[in-house]
Parts: sequence; C-alpha cells; structure tokens
Amino acid sequence: MNASAERQHSFTWSDPSALAAAARRMDGLSFLQAGRDGTIPMPPIFDLFEMRFDDVAEGRVVFSMPVREYQYNPIGTVHGGVMATILDSVAACCIHTTLSAEEMYTTLELKINYVCGVTAKLSRMRAEGNVIHRGRRMATSEGKLYGDDGKLYAHASSTCMIMPVSVSEATKP
Repeated sequence: MNASAERQHSFTWSDPSALAAAARRMDGLSFLQAGRDGTIPMPPIFDLFEMRFDDVAEGRVVFSMPVREYQYNPIGTVHGGVMATILDSVAACCIHTTLSAEEMYTTLELKINYVCGVTAKLSRMRAEGNVIHRGRRMATSEGKLYGDDGKLYAHASSTCMIMPVSVSEATKP
C-alpha cells in the first residue's frame, strides 16, 4: 500500500469499571443524564465511534456520531455493523432511562432494516430511540437512524428483558 494513502485513527477511553459502578448506584435516567453532562465517564464504545448524547429524557434518547472513512466496508459505504451499533445503543438506552436503581436489563433481540447506504458525503449520523412499551419484565423500543441531510438510513426494533439487580451485583465496587 502506498504510505501516502494510509490514514490513522486512535482514541483513549476511561476505565469502564468506574462507569459500571456508577450504573449500580443510580436510576437509569439520572445515569444517562450524568453521561450526557460529563459528570461520569462515557462508555468506551462512545469514544471508539465518537458518539455523543444529544438528548436524554425518560423513554427517549438521541445520539449522534460522525461519518468516517474507517467505518467503511469493502464496497465503500459505512459498515452495517457501525449503523447497528448506534441503533442498538439508542434502542437499549431509551429503555435504560426507565430503570430504577434496583433494575438492570439486557437486549434479547435487535432487528434492523437498512434503507440505504451511508457514505462520508454525510458529516454526521443521528439516531433516535423511543420506548414503545415498558412492562415489568420486558420492554420494546424503536430506533431510527438519520443523516445530517434529514434522510432516514435505517430503523430498528428491540426487545429487552428487565431484571432485578442481584445483591451480589449491587455490592460490587
């Protein structure tokens, strides 16, 4: 490969154990608002993809991230896994905003429809996540991915299981 064609991407991140400890002490909405406000560290995935919180409210989150060449697949568009990452994040985090400090959750299912390819002609992608249903043990949500041109590029639906935090989880440092 021609050295002049090479590009580089590097990043730093905070210790994720500090973030996990904060998550065990706070309700979901307060936890994500603290992340948005910078009072707790961002998850490493946010640093890797340069994601940011644009809005956090109960049952709703909006994240954005820049479009970069290093996100490309072999055919010259942003890899579907990158788009899935931000959609999974908003679809799960909007449910996270509904959790008490005594609850935790995990994604059971994520379904994505890709509408069209994303290229670096866009400068940013913006994903919106909204809770559709919040039950006692299950929640469903949707995510929509837009370009800075206002066009829809993908949408997703997610199912999450909600569980009580076990005593052993609640007492970890």
